[in-house]
Amino acid sequence: MSRYDSRAGDPASYRERRSDSGFGVVGGGGYEGSGRSSSYSSSNNKKEFDRGAGAASTLDLDGLTHFEKNFYIESSSIASMTEDEVGAYRLKRQITVEGKDIPKPVKEFRDIGFPEYVMEEVLKAGFVEPTPIQAQGWPMALKGRDLIGIAETGSGKTLAYLLPAIVHVNAQPILAPGDGPIVLVLAPTRELAVQIQQEATKFGASSRIKNTCIYGGVPKGPQVRDLQKGVEIVIATPGRLIDMLESHHTNLRRVTYLVLDEADRMLDMGFEPQMKKIVSQYYTSMQEGLITS
Repeated sequence: MSRYDSRAGDPASYRERRSDSGFGVVGGGGYEGSGRSSSYSSSNNKKEFDRGAGAASTLDLDGLTHFEKNFYIESSSIASMTEDEVGAYRLKRQITVEGKDIPKPVKEFRDIGFPEYVMEEVLKAGFVEPTPIQAQGWPMALKGRDLIGIAETGSGKTLAYLLPAIVHVNAQPILAPGDGPIVLVLAPTRELAVQIQQEATKFGASSRIKNTCIYGGVPKGPQVRDLQKGVEIVIATPGRLIDMLESHHTNLRRVTYLVLDEADRMLDMGFEPQMKKIVSQYYTSMQEGLITS
């Protein structure tokens, strides 16, 4: 069993037990697209959590559910790298970093130690090695660090936040009736949101985590029904998400992993008021801070 997998049993049997909550079995996850910049993160506890245990028992006095965010254990091969070796690798992969206590990048998929249910999807897709944004971003995301990542289109940004998001979801208490998503991905356009959902469904299939895509220009009915059934991952454009929040079709009380995909583009398109409104409501719901761009 992977060091990140706190669940008992295989994904299928684990997910089957979730149907007792009234939300049925689930499936999906999320990260990449056509954008330049994205940010993602989560909270900061190392204790493993069995999602099979009742979520009600984890509520604190403020009614907020405890969550885990630090799942990273550095492999021996990465830990043994000297600072010169790390610098040479970053130079070779054209990785530039800024910040404090930055984890070393990984060189191979085995270095990151993703759970088997995640690696199955990666190998099925035919990937050979992590891209630069993945090599440096995965250790940060799995540690629950706040992060702004900038990379070109086609650089694997979506998987850089999607795969840690899947690990993050599977470590949290199961959704209870009335809960909103655990992972929220904001995107500037319907087209990008749909692309992200496709990746979420593809790479989250083995975990059977439910996702939905929320955007304007189409009837709300199907989107409302998805939200009411309960989904762990919501990919949304800002305007339609605010509509759903104001109509009380969903909430951000369970969001502990927030992604702003193409954050710069959303700002250029004039979404700053909507982004601030969403993030402020998100912070109001949080027990522990989660910073995004």
